[in-house]
Amino acid sequence: MTTPLRILYVDDDADIRTIVGLALSLDPAIEVRAAGSGTEALRTIDADPWRPDAIILDLMMPDMDGITLLAALRMRSGLGRTPTLFMTARGHDSDASRPELDDAIGVILKPFDPIELAGTVRRLIEAAPR
Repeated sequence: MTTPLRILYVDDDADIRTIVGLALSLDPAIEVRAAGSGTEALRTIDADPWRPDAIILDLMMPDMDGITLLAALRMRSGLGRTPTLFMTARGHDSDASRPELDDAIGVILKPFDPIELAGTVRRLIEAAPR
């Protein structure tokens, strides 16, 4: 049996949020809560005792980039060590190896294979150091 997994996904692109939500729902044990901005994600976390088992953040967002959002999330109770992945359309090797991303367990490049996304996310989370 697959372990239930709660994921917070933050991306400013509504179409990508929909695709990621559908792709992750291919694993029936994944529950996704999505937010369209860093501000919305922080409001959601602050207003609800629900805590994700993992976080997926778009790296480039207009109001608050993924790195800034991750720093703010790390300050919230219960999220200090939550495994985090970044998603980015900027597929340059230098983007995926930036020192600011060291706190993440991985980077998923856009475009991604929607059929493989849930498995990829689950593998990265399961392989993360505890």
